Amino acid sequence: MRTFVLGMLLTCGDGRPAHLSRVHEALVSLCEQDRRRLRVTVFWRGVAHQLTYRQVEYLNTLIGKALKRDEPDGLASDVLQGLVDALIEASVPEADYEASTSLAVDWTDYESFAHPPGRDGISADPEAAWGHRRGGGPGEKSELFFGHYLSLATMVRDEDGPEVPEVVRQMTLSACSHDPVPILIEALTHAAARGRLQLGDVIGDSGYAHRVPEHFALPLRAARAKLVIDLHPQDRGPQGTHHGAVACNGNLYCPATPKALLELSPLSRGASAEEVIAHDTQVAELARYKLGRVAATDADGFHRVACPATTGKLRCPLRPASMALDLSRPEILAPPEHPPTCCTQQTITVPPSVNAKTAQKHDYPSKAWRHSYARRTGVERSNARVKDPATIDIGKGWCRLMGLAGPTLFLAAALAARNLAIVDAFEARRADNERRTRSGLPPRTRRRRRTPIAQLVAAADAPP
Repeated sequence: MRTFVLGMLLTCGDGRPAHLSRVHEALVSLCEQDRRRLRVTVFWRGVAHQLTYRQVEYLNTLIGKALKRDEPDGLASDVLQGLVDALIEASVPEADYEASTSLAVDWTDYESFAHPPGRDGISADPEAAWGHRRGGGPGEKSELFFGHYLSLATMVRDEDGPEVPEVVRQMTLSACSHDPVPILIEALTHAAARGRLQLGDVIGDSGYAHRVPEHFALPLRAARAKLVIDLHPQDRGPQGTHHGAVACNGNLYCPATPKALLELSPLSRGASAEEVIAHDTQVAELARYKLGRVAATDADGFHRVACPATTGKLRCPLRPASMALDLSRPEILAPPEHPPTCCTQQTITVPPSVNAKTAQKHDYPSKAWRHSYARRTGVERSNARVKDPATIDIGKGWCRLMGLAGPTLFLAAALAARNLAIVDAFEARRADNERRTRSGLPPRTRRRRRTPIAQLVAAADAPP
């Protein structure tokens, strides 16, 4: 088993396709000493016998039977997931285990080599299913595919921490007939419970945030993780009330909050500097109407908040003491005729069921949230690395094994090889920066690869 996994790692490390013939080729190409140590070459009755492809194929069949579920349903067994976790964990240096507690999560498509089911409903890959993928590149369209969903959790730097190698810390593979979100979250929470992983910030897009809270937000909060998520358009804006306070974008706001502030949305891509300043000014104005926390969240997920007028953020006639505040603060000109509980009590209790889907670390869509959410590109780079035709390229035909065990092991080996390459590049870049610092030179910066059209038009040496 160890020799077979080593052959997988050598195959993926050399950038070869994930074929059993390539595993056999990698093992028999080792030096004679390593072949004997790994029993690729054995002596029987005084004659040297070398590993054959048929033996590799037979071993793969035995491993697949040992690692699959009793009733295959498109999900990895506990033994298979434990082996994948061990492979990925071994590819992360011990010095980087606690370098950061922030993870960026995302899933991508993995197409099966088997043909989709025909009219008889039978396919050579019984653990694959129809799924949907959205093309993000030029000319790519959304389409259906037959295969699995690959979910990754990539380590990114903490908000106030140094740069870290963006290694993959968790991976799951499941058939498209299963929702990939709860499968990855279950793997993350189990790893955190075992002490193998420390959960800090978990960064995800609206595909994760729009799931029911029981599948994403609540398990992570129970594991003491802090969410940094992009809200789905259907979850933005006012979503009901709690004791009269407006539930909006994960927070509770004063009932007299201007409607235009509650309907703020994130900045569009390519926004100008003036638009950014205006947007951040409106978000800061909205923060003055937010009910402020007066107690930390307890073990059951409850916390208490107070009216913004009592915390000194705005002036309200219902709170006479607040009218003595500076006139630079907003003033509620038309308070409710029948004040709700949030306006009459000093504090109110907020249960975990309120804003269960939308509550997160930073106010949405503030400047702090925008800078924190920008770290999600780390997992996008992980997906791009394994799907890049110049590196691993896990497209259709990369692995021709059916079922779930074989592709899962090969993908884990590919991610382990990718982690080792990322760590080596990171250490080389850090050593080069330290050398430049000792020499009195500034750290090396990345050159801009794109030249905008405005710069081309303004070129001084442009031909007539």
